[in-house]
Amino acid sequence: MTNDTRRPGPWDPPATEQPREPLEAAVAERDQADPPPVQGQHPAVAIGATLLFAGFIWWITESWIIALALIFGLIVHEYGHVLAMNRLGMGPAKIYIIPFLGGVAAGQRGPRSVWDGVVVSLAGPLFGLLATIPFFGLFLLLGDPMWLLGAFVICMINLINLAPAPPLDGSKAIGPLLARIHPRVEQGVMLAIGAIVIVWALTRGSYIFGAFLVLALFGHLRRGPQVPSGRPLTDKETLQSLGLYLMTALACVAVAAVAPTILAGDALAGLDMIARYFGLRQ
Repeated sequence: MTNDTRRPGPWDPPATEQPREPLEAAVAERDQADPPPVQGQHPAVAIGATLLFAGFIWWITESWIIALALIFGLIVHEYGHVLAMNRLGMGPAKIYIIPFLGGVAAGQRGPRSVWDGVVVSLAGPLFGLLATIPFFGLFLLLGDPMWLLGAFVICMINLINLAPAPPLDGSKAIGPLLARIHPRVEQGVMLAIGAIVIVWALTRGSYIFGAFLVLALFGHLRRGPQVPSGRPLTDKETLQSLGLYLMTALACVAVAAVAPTILAGDALAGLDMIARYFGLRQ
């Protein structure tokens, strides 16, 4: 019985260094690897967090319809992220409800390309508009204008999420476009818009949301310029990302304008109500 495995001696020729894998092969190996599964929230924790968040909203707004609208709109919004993640090979994705703040969708692995990340980020606000359908239907059935207000609030939550400020969806959609110009441009824009959103939240009395944005913005700046984890955007995908972002924002504004238009019978009333909501008009 022989053993061909031995340690190299002093007169053996030096071992040649194995060539490193190309970046593409490394990325493919990462994607094919079986990552640890995303556990998700325990059902009891998810239900408790949802009820706690709903009760908090009800206490602030004194309206169970608004509380229902925000919770239902949040779940549908996050489910849009989940559908996109699963479709693009990032699943199975899970939804986590965070009391007093909102929710987050977590995938099994990162996006294969920056374009996939943009699609996932905008899938939430765009799909989230579907949550307004039951509220418009209940208004037609019951005639209570509070159901229209619920639909309006859902649209506003999705529109706020499009602000390019960390960690909102807009930062993940617009950030890669700005980073193509220069990483410092991306940081500068995020800092400026993030500061505006924080001031807006604090002046509106959303102190928890404002504090959360402060921490998120600080963490984003502390990490410095981010290197994309997947294939960078092509020129065509850059234009598509900008177009998809603008289309999603326009859809949110258009659906939000329906509710006040129905109540006032004037299309301009819808835009006026949106402006008043953001404090652009008194």
